[in-house]
Order: sequence, then structure tokens, then C-alpha cells
Amino acid sequence: MIWLRSLFFNVALYGSTVLMCCLMVGSLILPRRYMLHVVHLWLHQVEWIERTFGNITYRVIGREYVPEGACIIAAKHQSAWETFKLHLLFGDPAIVLKKELLRIPIWGWYLGRSGMIPIDRAGRAKALSAMMQAAHKAADMGRKIVIFPQGTRVAVGASKPYKSGVVALYQELNLPIVPMALNSGLFWPKNSFIKKPGVITIEFLPPIPPGLPRAAMMERLESELEAATNRLTGQRN
Repeated sequence: MIWLRSLFFNVALYGSTVLMCCLMVGSLILPRRYMLHVVHLWLHQVEWIERTFGNITYRVIGREYVPEGACIIAAKHQSAWETFKLHLLFGDPAIVLKKELLRIPIWGWYLGRSGMIPIDRAGRAKALSAMMQAAHKAADMGRKIVIFPQGTRVAVGASKPYKSGVVALYQELNLPIVPMALNSGLFWPKNSFIKKPGVITIEFLPPIPPGLPRAAMMERLESELEAATNRLTGQRN
């Protein structure tokens, strides 16, 4: 039964995404704020598909820890699921993502017009400078800046080191960091055809204030975010 539901889910998700991208491609010439309405429309459609075909819903804990205006959201990344929720959670986030995604036909055009923060992982100093310029622009607009501090999806129970990009943003922008824990990998596992029904939890943790030394910030971010994630996924510390 789960396999059959997963089949319907995947066909509906990818079929509707291709259809939506093609039918709404004309929105790319509209001002960005109007184009974002199309993005939100598609994401609400994805949410409907999750509920209808996958019996997947979600809840949010600790929303009061997310301040108004600009801040840095340091989010765990276990699944494609959370990438579909960032605009619904934050309205108009600026997401740090790999530059290669912008080259995907049509899909990449939407990412570019949405004002994301692309990073060329092979570009080193030049790439970091470009990321900071885009991040400053987003912060000046009062947007949430979302970064996955491990730089990639990490399966439940696996571990990856925290990368320096989150530190660079923290020191450059002088903004608080809100850790975002979740357990999406239990229901939408990395690179898995099977989608498991259930309630995904997103938990925002108390913000880390700006101005901490580099090592202290990283230690606090990693320890608190990993502990919350382990609790949500039922993993031992």
C-alpha cells in the first residue's frame, strides 16, 4: 500500500511541477513580487499532494523564536521536503544554494528570479564575495537568509561536518542565527522512492545572538541543532 501511494505521490508531484513550470513560464517576466505568487501557488499545490497522496502533514514548534525582519536560518537538510516549505514558512526567503541549480531549464529560471543566493562551490574567494553581496542585499530587504550549514542533505543517523559558510554569513551580516531542526528524513528519506505517512516536525530553537566568537557560535549551533534533531528523529546523542 505504501509503495502504491508513493507511486501516485511521485507521479502527481513531478507531473504537476513540470506542468506548472511550463504553464506559468510567462510569470517570469513579471515583477518579482508577482512572480512569487506563482511560486506560492505551486508550493500550496505540493502541500495538497503531500496530504492527499502521501498522507504527510507537518507541525511547527517554536515559531516565536523567529524574529521579524532579517535573520539567518540555519536549517537541517534531510530531504527534499523542507525545500518545498521554506517559502511557506518565511514568505520570501533568500536561500543559499549551489549555483548548478540555476542551470536547470525553466526550474532554474524560477530560482534566479526568486532572488536566491547561489554559491559556486569551486569558486573559493570570488564565490564567497558574491555570496556576501547577495546576502547583504537580501538582509537589507528584511528577508530571511536560509542556509544548510552542512551544505548537503544528510540522512537520518548520518553525520557531516558543518561548513564555514554559516560562520561567514554570521560574522559578515551581524544577524542572529535561528537553528531549525526537523525530522523529514523519517518520512521522505534521501533519494528514496518511498514516502511514509506521518506528521513531520519543524522545531525552531532560541536564536544565537550576533557577536559571538567564531568557535563559540559554531559549537553552540552544532550542539543544539544536532541534539534537537536527534530528539525529533529518535536518535541517540
